[in-house]
Amino acid sequence: MEFLDAVPALFAQGQDGKAIALGLGTGLGAIGPGAGVGYIFGKVIESITRQPEMRDEIQSMMWLGFALTEAIVFYALLMSFVAFFLAG
Repeated sequence: MEFLDAVPALFAQGQDGKAIALGLGTGLGAIGPGAGVGYIFGKVIESITRQPEMRDEIQSMMWLGFALTEAIVFYALLMSFVAFFLAG
């Protein structure tokens, strides 16, 4: 809750544009991975339906693809924090 208490102070200091950029940067950075994860899981369902005997191999590749796709969200969040705290 300490962060939420600090939000009005950020706006009072004239950093409202940076706060909006932080939210937009992270939000826009999450759109692509969200679509990518949906696509991955859709293709996994399709693949397992076509070849049920390959289920274990397909699922292991699915989790790898999921992890790599979700890492993009964390990169976007990190870059948003860098822009928020280090921008002049």
